[in-house]
Order: sequence, then structure tokens, then C-alpha cells
Amino acid sequence: MAALARALSCQTGGTQWIAGCSGLLQTAAVPGRCRRMLCSIFQRHKAGPFQLSKFCGGLFEANGAVTQQNRSFYDTSKHLSAKDSLQPSEEKVGALTRIIEAMGFTGPLKYSRWKIKVAALRMYTCCVEKTDFEEFFNRCQMPETLNSWFLVAQLHVWMCLVRLKQEGRTGKYMCRYIVHCMWEDVEQRGKVMGINSTVLKEDLKRMVENFYAALFGYDEGILSDDHVLAAALWRNLFNRNCDDPRHLELLVEYVRKQVQHLDALSGEDLLLTGEVSWRPLVESNARSILKPLSPVYNDEGL
Repeated sequence: MAALARALSCQTGGTQWIAGCSGLLQTAAVPGRCRRMLCSIFQRHKAGPFQLSKFCGGLFEANGAVTQQNRSFYDTSKHLSAKDSLQPSEEKVGALTRIIEAMGFTGPLKYSRWKIKVAALRMYTCCVEKTDFEEFFNRCQMPETLNSWFLVAQLHVWMCLVRLKQEGRTGKYMCRYIVHCMWEDVEQRGKVMGINSTVLKEDLKRMVENFYAALFGYDEGILSDDHVLAAALWRNLFNRNCDDPRHLELLVEYVRKQVQHLDALSGEDLLLTGEVSWRPLVESNARSILKPLSPVYNDEGL
């Protein structure tokens, strides 16, 4: 600090600005030696415990007058401990497992991969067989096409992915297989409907792009207020073609209550059975909290 004061006091004549400590230092431009001394002080203590609390966020002038800045600066030092600490939902993974997964392979999971794949297939089946697509088409005035079916299905798949992401590495592995099952099913349905292979390939490419864009939009919406969630549903589910706000209100309410319902399910039951149930689209008491029934499975998880 004394060297810094000497460097500032020895300046006379014209002034120039030097950036330092989130502010600007106004020093003389005559002797280059003092300027180099001042710059070396900042470089030497840039990452150390050296604090210029009296000067940071302000302006230095050659005559010693200090002018404080009005704007405040973002300080990340208070967030370091939270960032470096292990979150409660994270798993403690060994070094060998990290190396295996860094090479592109899947490390050891909580349950066998075969059981997880069977559960993932069942969960995707619940998304497409336990959902009343006809009611969605009628109440939301959606055309009965393969794309409309896919938009409703991907909404339910996304809600399952949100729930499974809370189950650590095993849940994330199950998420990948659910998405794999979805694309296999969409391609098979397109072939059954007699869609030309070239057209179907282009449609699948467009669906993949829309799917991952919808994931970001829905994630932002579920973490934000209803306005953001309604905007995500308007863009992705309704394809920006919804003039009735009551439809958006119905879907926002539906997504909120379904996510709450899935959160109440046991993570172990989801990983072993993949059985999920869906609340009706329209309910007399949509804000009620339903206690989910525990699924029945044998010792093999089937």
C-alpha cells in the first residue's frame, strides 16, 4: 500500500486513465517508471489477499482526490463456497467411474442396466397409453396429426425427465433410454401411417430440433412463473397458434399439478418399475394433492 501511495504521489503534469480494481486510476503520463511500478503492484496482487477496499469501485486522481462511482459491482467471492460444495442431490462418484464416463462409457449404476431399460420402456408406454390424446385435441383445438400427437407426447416425456433427473446418474441413464424409445416409436408410427421415407426423415429431423428446444423452454417455465410457462406452451405445444387464453390457462394448471404429482412418487419405485399415472386434464379440484399409490413389483424389479 505504501508503494502504491508513493507511486501516486510522485506523479505530476498531464493525466491518463489506467484500469485497476474494478475502477479507473487517473495517473500522470510523464514518468513511465511510476506507471510500470503501479501496474506491477496490481498484477502481483491480482489473485492474492491484497485488498484495496478504500479504492476499489472508485476513481483515483493524481492530486489524491477520490471520486466514488455510483454503480455497484458483482462480487463472486461469496458464492465460491456454495459452488464448490457438494449439493445434496449429487452423488459421490469415484475417480474410476469418472474416468470411465469421461471415455464415453456408462459407469456402475444403482440397479442393473437391463432393469432400468425395462423400466424406461414402461415409463414411455405410460406417457403414450395413459394419456387421453383425444381430450387434448378437442379441448385445445389441435389438429389430429402425427405432429400434434408428438407435441402432446413430448410434454409428458419431459415431465418424466424432470422427475428422473432427481435420481442421480441412474435416473439420467433412464432418461436417455426413454428418449431413445420415443424416437423409435415416432419413426414406427410414421411408417405405419404410410408417410414417405424421405418426408419422414425430414419430419424426424425437424422434430428432434423442436424437442430439444422445447426442453429448454419447459425447463425455464417450470422454474419461473406461470407467464413464462404459458409462453413456452404457446410456442412449443400450440405452435404459436392459440388465440384462446383459457387453453393456455388449462395447460399451465395441468403441467403444475402433474409435476407435483410426479414429485410425490418414490424414486426407487420409478427406477424399478417405471409406472406413472396421470391426473385428468380437467378436474373439479385441480389444486388438490393426491397421494400416489405405490406400484407392486417382485424382487427382480418386474
